[in-house]
Amino acid sequence: MNEYYADSLIEKRALADFKPLPEGNTQYTYEYIEYNSVIKLKEDDSTIHIGVCNPSDVGLLENLKNFHKKRVAFFEIDRSELSGYLGEKLSNLNHRDRSAQTPTDQNLLLDKLANDAPIINLVNSILIEAIRLEASDIHIECFSEEMIVRYRMDGYLHIVNRIEKENFPAVSTRIKIMANLNIMERRLPQDGRITVHLGDDTVDMRVSIIPIANGESLVLRLFNKKRVLFTLDQLGLAAADRAILTRVSQSENGLILVTGPTGSGKTTTLNAILQYIKSDAQKIITIEDPIEYVIDGIDQIQTNERIGLTFDSILRRVLRQDPNIIMVGEIRDSQTAELAIKAALTGHLVFSTLHTRDSVSVITRLKNMDIEPYLIAAVLKGSLAQRLVRKICDECKQKKKPTRAEKELLARYNLSATTLFKGSGCKACQNTGYHGRIGLFELFVADGKIEEMIVSGKRDAEIKSYLNSLGMEPLIMDGLKKVLQGVTTINEIERAVTG
Repeated sequence: MNEYYADSLIEKRALADFKPLPEGNTQYTYEYIEYNSVIKLKEDDSTIHIGVCNPSDVGLLENLKNFHKKRVAFFEIDRSELSGYLGEKLSNLNHRDRSAQTPTDQNLLLDKLANDAPIINLVNSILIEAIRLEASDIHIECFSEEMIVRYRMDGYLHIVNRIEKENFPAVSTRIKIMANLNIMERRLPQDGRITVHLGDDTVDMRVSIIPIANGESLVLRLFNKKRVLFTLDQLGLAAADRAILTRVSQSENGLILVTGPTGSGKTTTLNAILQYIKSDAQKIITIEDPIEYVIDGIDQIQTNERIGLTFDSILRRVLRQDPNIIMVGEIRDSQTAELAIKAALTGHLVFSTLHTRDSVSVITRLKNMDIEPYLIAAVLKGSLAQRLVRKICDECKQKKKPTRAEKELLARYNLSATTLFKGSGCKACQNTGYHGRIGLFELFVADGKIEEMIVSGKRDAEIKSYLNSLGMEPLIMDGLKKVLQGVTTINEIERAVTG
């Protein structure tokens, strides 16, 4: 018998040679058989015999080998025989059998355990609890001894469950099914999306899966489409900065950037600005990945790289829609940067985000994307750097005396305090002492002098020194003022700004 394990030839055989074929839960779903032209022929304690119509599909063969725990032997089968088998089986299915195969099952090889009620209930409970606790991310990881579930809340990860390691494959498979991913693929990273409806809430989840030493790491980022938009007053901007930002945001054209690391609230700030400036007289279009807030009166487009809907490809077409204001979720590359600059030069007001440490660094970042300094100077209206810090829990807030190190840090910025605040920990804040988050900000608005400095190639440090002389306060100063107001702690400021 010429069995195939890795590099042998595949023998052609008839389905009749293996009858009776496996049925029910021991066989692949009919949708998977039809879609991939593959069928399970026989299974014993040590080996699974699989029939394939296209033995040259190496990717399919490798997926099957890696999915099954047992040894795999492949045989070539005739496509017409497989069609006859499927026709007979499908004609015998009554209406109830057909309805039992849900849309999410199509084109998938289902691991039976993934559809067992306990696993479905476990995955549902993980998702529902994360939504209830307003977590931003769910982390599910398989380690050597156990599976760990963690939620990111207010920027920090918290372990919420420890589960037997044996349950991980079924949990992983269930999430892959929900995200319409390949459940047989365990060697390569995969990305997908899940939409969950919970009461009146619609929550989008962006799924990222990567292989790790003991299995896989699954991360789900949550976006509640019906969550309430923040207003500019709720972000934590100082009154003077808020007034400047609202004035600049009503410019006829130009480029305004919000900068900071991933998860620092940049998109929330942009949406608050758009909500403030939108009007019947303005056409506003956004390009996002994903759409985090749905805003009535604004045309919002979600990217989809699988079908070629990238930031730059959409932006080219958006310019033909006669917009006044464009928001690009992120400038990721030179092509998008060039298009954003072009849009700003041709009479549009463009908002976007960049990943930089402070507000002034956007100049160097754009130069690194091959944007000429004179173009940057011509369009850049201003930049807002931001971070998120946790707020002290109002339920357990209490006074404390500043430590020597805290006094020294305050003194470095000509500040002082005899009393600070902290959270002692309670049920409302999950015993962390913190509940909710607020932004720290650093804003600069370009003027004629800054335009000259950009064109002449002045370093960021020189530009920052000039801005400081005009009264621009760095992120840490904004943070320390919030410490003195009893909003947050010095530990949070050091973590977010100097860490």
